[in-house]
Amino acid sequence: MASPDPVDPYLIPGTDVLRNRLGIVSTDELSAAEADLSFARALQLLEAPVAATNDLEELQRIHFHLFQDVYDWAGQIRTIDVRKDVPGAQFFLPHGYIGHAAAICFAELAEDNHLANLPRAAFVDKLACHYEKINYIHPFREGNGRVQRIYWNRVALAAGWQLDWRPVHGEENHTAARIGSDQQDLGPLATMFDKIVTTPDASSPVAWSTEEIRRLSISPPHK
Repeated sequence: MASPDPVDPYLIPGTDVLRNRLGIVSTDELSAAEADLSFARALQLLEAPVAATNDLEELQRIHFHLFQDVYDWAGQIRTIDVRKDVPGAQFFLPHGYIGHAAAICFAELAEDNHLANLPRAAFVDKLACHYEKINYIHPFREGNGRVQRIYWNRVALAAGWQLDWRPVHGEENHTAARIGSDQQDLGPLATMFDKIVTTPDASSPVAWSTEEIRRLSISPPHK
């Protein structure tokens, strides 16, 4: 992530390493430790998921649970404006509007009955639309993608579908989301979700969930 502020309060002063509870001062070491610790915490969510309230508070509870061992700001809404550290990337929603925008977005999701009882094509299109809106809000300084995947995995299962992210690489996800927010073109996101949306595999839900969580816990070095 990049910030327009001359001083990013989330970084260890004089470095590009996120302030953390582990005393780590290397981006590579922090990414590895974060992946391991968030994987262990994500596994706990299989047995004891956070309350499915379909609101910003649910995202905050997921974020806190995943990153409580790593960051003292786990579960807290970001206090600076951020964007992906790639050429041409636009800023996500200004931090001062996060609460208001989230309330609107989750109300719209509720109006769509949380995507329940939809045929596959309609589910894919609606998921792309709502995913883009929540992604643009980007409520946390780091870890938004993993929180979103866990959240939308739950929403999909409750709606009668399953999200299998294996056919999609991280860069495809990031590019599709950027095009959705920067150009208001949901086509790439719909194409991405068309690869992902499957019928639930009742024969091996634990194995699937464990593999998916392992993938969710792997993140690139912080920027």
